[in-house]
Amino acid sequence: MELTQEDRVYDAITSALLQGKLAPGAQLVERELAAAFDCTRGAIRKVLARLGAEGKLMLEANRGAFVPSPSVDDIREVYRARQVVEAGIVAALCGTLKTPDKRALRAHVKNEQRAVKAGSVEECVRLAGQFHLLLAELAGAPDVSAFLGRLVAKTELYKALFDPSKVSNCASDEHARLVDALEAGDLATALSDMREHLDELEARVLRQASGARAGDLASVFASK
Repeated sequence: MELTQEDRVYDAITSALLQGKLAPGAQLVERELAAAFDCTRGAIRKVLARLGAEGKLMLEANRGAFVPSPSVDDIREVYRARQVVEAGIVAALCGTLKTPDKRALRAHVKNEQRAVKAGSVEECVRLAGQFHLLLAELAGAPDVSAFLGRLVAKTELYKALFDPSKVSNCASDEHARLVDALEAGDLATALSDMREHLDELEARVLRQASGARAGDLASVFASK
């Protein structure tokens, strides 16, 4: 099925966000985006509204759309929420995984490892977040999955904004160790692995959170 123009613009802006090409606080000006994508401002407005509803952009009345610029406290609060929610997910899954669940988790980790080898920052960020959502799905709690999905979306963006340049195999390696502990029914190790994993993700983001990068919409989307 062929993508619509709005879908292509949505994918391009999302990709730019996840690759860290847009600076925290940068304004996405409708006129500039319409020129960059050779489309109407109405189409751009719909895409920006969609991204705003997903929490990927901040929409301000009479001002426009902006890349989120979270404070250190904002970042810590979201990671703290993830720690609490995901500890519960780990406790629910530990020692209870069925064979298909184990296969799904192992296959996902392999996909993460392939993305690392390919050097795809955007794919690594996407798959890393999906691993945690897969755990929530396997736990069988739809409301928890939906809530975690919003938290993961925020932390994916924080990673892209403040720690965008390097592909690390840390996430896939840490995910593999967590799966080992879950399969073995070792709750203490599984909880420790999840806590340390999220702590490391948070620390990498916070180390760079005081920095800022200039962005130029024309150059970011020149080839789109």
